[in-house]
Amino acid sequence: MAAIIMAAGEKNSINSYRDLIAWRKGIELVKFTYQETAELPNDERFGLVVQMRRSAVSIPSNIAEGWGRHTRRDYVRFLHIARGSVFELCTQAEICRELQLSGRWLDLVDKAEEVGRIINGLIRSIQQLERGLPNP
Repeated sequence: MAAIIMAAGEKNSINSYRDLIAWRKGIELVKFTYQETAELPNDERFGLVVQMRRSAVSIPSNIAEGWGRHTRRDYVRFLHIARGSVFELCTQAEICRELQLSGRWLDLVDKAEEVGRIINGLIRSIQQLERGLPNP
């Protein structure tokens, strides 16, 4: 599990959800989402802006909450929820793009999909541990 979730050159010591690449990249995605949604029109303040920010915040929040549950089963469940929020955010960015709203929506989708891939790897790694399989 450590190989997938640690940054290159770091020791394989996971002491907190803050050590997880998925969580770190999730926080970066939140910041990027806030920057891009700040540029949306005021009439979207209670629509897309709020929805996109909630989706983005949900990603690292669910990674952290799953970590805090202290069981692999619950952890994987919360990682799946975080992954669902990635899909939500990608869909909302696509809506912004289709509506031709100003913003770097394709960049947001790329960043979100990267976080999704990292979460997928983390889920696979944990599931392999549960099955007693060696970690790749």
